[in-house]
Amino acid sequence: MTDGHVTEELTLQEAAELLGVHYMTAYRYVRLGRLPAEKVGGVWRVAPSALGDVHVGGEPVPRLTIEGGSRRRTRWADRLEARLIAGDVCGAWNVVEAALTAGAQLDDVYLDVIAPAMVSIGRRWEAGELDVALEHQASGMVLRLIGRLGPRFMRRGRSRGVVVLGAPEGERHALPLALAADLVRAAGWTVVDLGADVPTASFVRTVTRTRSVRAVGVSVTADGSLAAGAETLGALRSACDDLPVLVGGRAIGDEVHARAMGADEWARDGRGLVDALDGLAVSSRR
Repeated sequence: MTDGHVTEELTLQEAAELLGVHYMTAYRYVRLGRLPAEKVGGVWRVAPSALGDVHVGGEPVPRLTIEGGSRRRTRWADRLEARLIAGDVCGAWNVVEAALTAGAQLDDVYLDVIAPAMVSIGRRWEAGELDVALEHQASGMVLRLIGRLGPRFMRRGRSRGVVVLGAPEGERHALPLALAADLVRAAGWTVVDLGADVPTASFVRTVTRTRSVRAVGVSVTADGSLAAGAETLGALRSACDDLPVLVGGRAIGDEVHARAMGADEWARDGRGLVDALDGLAVSSRR
């Protein structure tokens, strides 16, 4: 310190003393993502500027909120992103649990916490800020989170029908499908999740051989997979011309783009997919 001002990063003990809390409390803040910190040489380091964002004394953690009819990304996504980049599996789960405790619903956690965190990590990798190994590590950690949360999406009762989801050949992003599959299950559908990189012929064969299929969803995340996505959509439309085919993913800009590729509907995100399926179900009953 110089003239009473902090000029360099603090140890976690020093940060705890400045916050007026016990060391273990400060450590818990780090694991929950409330106190940004980085482990350097086995020692937690905290930027002095991070202390101003920490609330102590029982003040509640900010909850997920809704503004203007759209859900706003909150600090939960930033906290999860930090834990994922740090490779802190337990800390990442603690952030998820804290968000749920603060009032977030399961779809909030998937679409307003996990998804934005992973999108940010992907963009940082594309910009050269993160090594691809960190992006892969984060994806693996998120799969573990989904594995723990997935059973909570199961809904009892009669199935509304089967929805087949998959990504075209060459598309390696499976996480968007895993998130979408759980959201669709929660809406009462039975899901056949084919995952990423599905050969067109295999995709079509699965759809035609599966009973009670009500719709098919194709996920395209990478721009480089657009051609393969269009091929898959065309093959599905040819083989199952009476079956609704939906498309979504980061590479699909809007409904016009989706229809130009050969899809019947565009799913903006997981919520959009569920809404589209609900609409198809209503149309079918009519």
